[in-house]
Amino acid sequence: MTQIQIIALVIFTITYIGIIFTRLPWINIDRPSAAFFGAVAMILFGVLSFDEAIAAIDFNTIALLLGMMIVITTLQLDGFFEFIARKTIKYAKTENALLFHIILISGLGSAFMVNDVVVLLFTPIIISLCKKFKINPIPYLIAEILASNIGSAMTITGNPQNMLIGIHSGISYSSFLLHLLPISLIGMGIIYFVIKKIYRKEFNHPLQITENGTHKPYNFKSMYVSVPIFGMIVILFFFSNSLGVSIPLIALVGASVILLFGRIRPSAIIKDIDWVLLLFFASLFIVVKGIEHVELMDDIKSMTFISNDLHGIGMIHGIGLVFSQIVSNVPLVVAMLPMMHPAQGNILWLALASASTLAGNATIIGAMANLIVIESAKKEGIQIKFMEFFKSGMIVTLLSFVISIGVLWLELIC
Repeated sequence: MTQIQIIALVIFTITYIGIIFTRLPWINIDRPSAAFFGAVAMILFGVLSFDEAIAAIDFNTIALLLGMMIVITTLQLDGFFEFIARKTIKYAKTENALLFHIILISGLGSAFMVNDVVVLLFTPIIISLCKKFKINPIPYLIAEILASNIGSAMTITGNPQNMLIGIHSGISYSSFLLHLLPISLIGMGIIYFVIKKIYRKEFNHPLQITENGTHKPYNFKSMYVSVPIFGMIVILFFFSNSLGVSIPLIALVGASVILLFGRIRPSAIIKDIDWVLLLFFASLFIVVKGIEHVELMDDIKSMTFISNDLHGIGMIHGIGLVFSQIVSNVPLVVAMLPMMHPAQGNILWLALASASTLAGNATIIGAMANLIVIESAKKEGIQIKFMEFFKSGMIVTLLSFVISIGVLWLELIC
């Protein structure tokens, strides 16, 4: 191994240790700062030139993320998410129905509006409803987490890792959805029965649903502009191939239109964009490109353990289950991209999307959406312990993995 290869490997290792252990003594570190350090170090120590580092950033993924963030932030400021959640949930007359509606809203909402944003906005509403009706919020919050992850698996725009996979694989939006839709729908059904089984004493009581008057007012004037634009963006996603326009460009065009014609000040929208997530992605691309550039990935890429058959599908699910708990699903997918490019056929890419997303349900640290809900609940005095989440999460993960492997294998041979 050459000196430059050793340097690249050390930087990569330190970066991923920082991503895994976000609480190290004497160091003010979190996942974005660890990735940013790694990216800068790759340039500083000569693994990549500055120009090579910039070229390593996948600007298609960055563009898609940015476009969707602008659109979703506008809808958030309009009060659209809260409006949909409250109007849907208020039709629940029993705790069973409330659970069903939470799973449905979280799952389907996450498919088209990015799961991290959905849980960030829906969690306070769920907590508010549970407090109002004096019921235990933990089963509903766990159901929200599990449903948001499983629901987000079905589309390219459901979560950041799917955006990466969708762009690098070239799979169309509609094909991605059609292949993974059965897995998500069956998975949401599994959540309902698992939560009911584990928390059997919490359900079957009638609820007196009334509108909560404490929510902030909805900006319907702005929604009349932002909602149709969002709907048009989703429709155009399905026709991106036939139109000859890429999904990232559709998202950017939609974002620019919503900034121009929306009723929310553009500065307010831009201020709320998650720029840290964009920096995290850009930095990860540079770090992984560094070890690829010095040919450390060549032996791994030449390995044939990821074959286009049932064994390959199973291997990807196994990798996803283990490493999503160590580094979380986004860094896992970024690291897997060089290995996936030689893959023959779309099923293996879809397996990576499904496995990395579903594996996020296994533990609290498996996905960012989990941590968002856990931290939001903690601020309200609600503690979801590791083992309590693990009990539901691991059962749902293993059952949904069986469904995912089976469905993808059937789609491969049919």
